[in-house]
Amino acid sequence: MPQILIRRGWFEDETHRRLLLRGVNLGGSSKVPAVPDGATYRREGFFAHRDVSFVGRPFPLEEADEHFARLRAWGFNLLRFLVTWEAVEPAGPGLYDAAYLDYLYEVVKKAGEYGFYVFIDPHQDVWSRFSGGDGAPGWTFAAVGLDITRFDETGAAITHQIHGDPFPRMIWPTNNFKLAAATMFTLFFAGNDFAPGLKVDGLPIQEYLQSHYLEAMARVAACLKDLPHVLGYEAMNEPAAGYIGCPDLAAPMGELRIGDCPTPYQSMLLAAGFPQEVEVWELRATGFRRVGRRLLNPGGVRAWLPGRKCIWREHGVWDVAVGGVPRLLRPDYFHRVGGREVDFNRDYYRPFANRFAAAIRAVHPGALIFVEPLPDQPLPEWGPQEAGGIVFAPHWYDAYLLLRKEFIPWLGVDVPRRRLVFGRRAVRRYFAAQVRAIKGEAAGLGGAPTLIGEVGIPFDLGEKGAYRTGDFSRVIEAMDRSLRAMDDVLVSYTIWNYTADNINARGDGWNDEDLSIFSRDQQTDPADLNSGGRALAAVLRPYARATAGEPLKMSFDYRRRRFEFEFCHAPAAAAPTEFFIPNYRYPEGYRVEVSDGGYEKDPENQLLRYYHTLPREKHWVRVRPERS
Repeated sequence: MPQILIRRGWFEDETHRRLLLRGVNLGGSSKVPAVPDGATYRREGFFAHRDVSFVGRPFPLEEADEHFARLRAWGFNLLRFLVTWEAVEPAGPGLYDAAYLDYLYEVVKKAGEYGFYVFIDPHQDVWSRFSGGDGAPGWTFAAVGLDITRFDETGAAITHQIHGDPFPRMIWPTNNFKLAAATMFTLFFAGNDFAPGLKVDGLPIQEYLQSHYLEAMARVAACLKDLPHVLGYEAMNEPAAGYIGCPDLAAPMGELRIGDCPTPYQSMLLAAGFPQEVEVWELRATGFRRVGRRLLNPGGVRAWLPGRKCIWREHGVWDVAVGGVPRLLRPDYFHRVGGREVDFNRDYYRPFANRFAAAIRAVHPGALIFVEPLPDQPLPEWGPQEAGGIVFAPHWYDAYLLLRKEFIPWLGVDVPRRRLVFGRRAVRRYFAAQVRAIKGEAAGLGGAPTLIGEVGIPFDLGEKGAYRTGDFSRVIEAMDRSLRAMDDVLVSYTIWNYTADNINARGDGWNDEDLSIFSRDQQTDPADLNSGGRALAAVLRPYARATAGEPLKMSFDYRRRRFEFEFCHAPAAAAPTEFFIPNYRYPEGYRVEVSDGGYEKDPENQLLRYYHTLPREKHWVRVRPERS
């Protein structure tokens, strides 16, 4: 496969053509074990975490040809391949699952045979399955003294497995602000500063956790290093700061408030066995609203293992006064170090990303490193002393759509400014401005190109209305609105997600999310690769795969099937501009108009090649249905 290079903030091939990469996240159910089935609505065996296998995630090896053939036919050329730390090292520290690594090699190798580039995403959400998400093995909690079986009673986490159905919509991210995940992230990134007295197996806790994580991912890199289509590795999906930077532990933390919302200090007391009355919030059409208070942990259960004490009490954050009354001693404990306010991206994420790059490249030289700092803080300065070969890989979603699972074509939400955006054109401009601002941030990362690592929509909009009626028109329009923002800003992206075992009733098998562009329940004809696809009228869109110069504009009207592209040529580019033109959208063929030069159609490979004339500065290509 042609080599992909980084030049001047773009992906380029060896002929100096600028590339737009289009791909998917593979896959949604890779967050949970395959054996036993770890779908989050299943409670049985949840805590038996050391005897699990992720072999078969994202799909059994015998199904690989089917899924890769479908994704290739849909025009994708990139896979963001999910691998969790738990999948690699489930049974205990230093105990690696050789069978999983063998499976991983075979399925990634097969992806290359179908022409896909791959980058590995060490995926996590809110630290681990046992704190309401996925990622880290269960034994990491035991290492610091936490009892995963007591998280629900103590308010340390909310999990689908223990809470049961119906699981509140989008409540899982609130775990970032609860004790279990917040403690683990703080220790992982900043244990040296905030828990210097905690050691495990003779190692400081930060070193213990990071070294095991890095070694697990290095094992993945060693497994895949000889596969030329493996572009690189992401440092960590959606890292969280935990308590790092929190200015006041007695104040609410985070703006996403759903369900029980203890303050950080209340979380610490709850985990130590002190009942607390906490605020209860709901997500309503007008936003988040406090609806009452509730007493948590009335039985005084502890989230710490027998013989273990609260880490934060031991480090002087809080204590118990005479008479047994707890008191907060250092409300700004996590806000300053050495008299200076801490900055997560600058002080903790940047050194971690550099360390990750060094660990990966020690076994896979030349691998690209995909980084995703916290989105609500300035990006860290990336000087010449930092790791090179960096790709900026943030996420972007239509926030209102994701949270409410409601689509209103003429309405958008400006989340930072907390205001509504009215009108289809205004929403389009606003979404493009959001993505353009994200892309602009990459300038501080040493010329890194931008790849939106996640963009997508929930398909169960309107209480799963499309599944009942068979009318996916609103879903298609919602997907188009998000992907159009990507086209407007000319960024590469990987859609979240493709889940091979998605079903209407349970979605992607994780926390009741349902964002897969494929489902067996929509598959009426297994012989047809398109059967089972969701919102394909929006997902399967023409795009410029390789441009002999600088792309300037790209647009696709999915209703009228009109595609337009404009670029400025580069004399150094020695190959034609190449477009993906999906046969699915043009079953009767298409007409081409060009500013100059000539073109050739390759319908068998769904490609259009355009040969521009050099004297002209700008060039344009237009594609229309043969019959319109």
